[in-house]
Amino acid sequence: MAEKIYHNGGCVVAMRGKDCVAIATDHRFGVLSQTLSTDFKKVYTVAPRLLLGLVGLQSDILTVLDRITLRKNLYEMENHEVSAKSFTSLLSTFLYEHRFGPYYVEPVIAGLNSHTLEPFLCTMDLYGCPTKVDDFVAAGSCACQLMGMGETLWRPNLQPDQLFEVIAQTILNAFDRDALCGWGATVYVVEFDKITKRTLKTRKD
Repeated sequence: MAEKIYHNGGCVVAMRGKDCVAIATDHRFGVLSQTLSTDFKKVYTVAPRLLLGLVGLQSDILTVLDRITLRKNLYEMENHEVSAKSFTSLLSTFLYEHRFGPYYVEPVIAGLNSHTLEPFLCTMDLYGCPTKVDDFVAAGSCACQLMGMGETLWRPNLQPDQLFEVIAQTILNAFDRDALCGWGATVYVVEFDKITKRTLKTRKD
């Protein structure tokens, strides 16, 4: 199972700050050690203050994104804008429905609660079991390295600029130790009034 989910490489990490969250991903798409593309998108906007990161098999990433977007749109037709908690339930239920033939993806959800603006972080396994945290989460082929760097660099109540620096250093140092990730990175910092996107240049070898 691990070989399948990491077949195309890639990583995502998300962190909580003071009234903000950040999520970062690398750019590489490959087949094991062979790099095929250096601009594969892995983080998507779900709502004005809510982002979804997906790593795993490329075909499954695109399929899950398409189908969960449909469910989200149907939800919003009957209700108001989807909240972080509601979207987590939608995605968890969808993945669990396919537990006997699972999609090989690891989702990371990061954003601010639509009503309270409280930071929200959650990750799931491929069966849709959610894990909500108050500090940081990581997924992908270098998740262990990301968690190690997060434990070293992260601290509570980081301001947006500080959070950007911490998550940028975390992902850059982590995927330098994994041949299946890298080739640049993108960092998104979510605040109550804006989402700031920054691209990082890294080693390309």
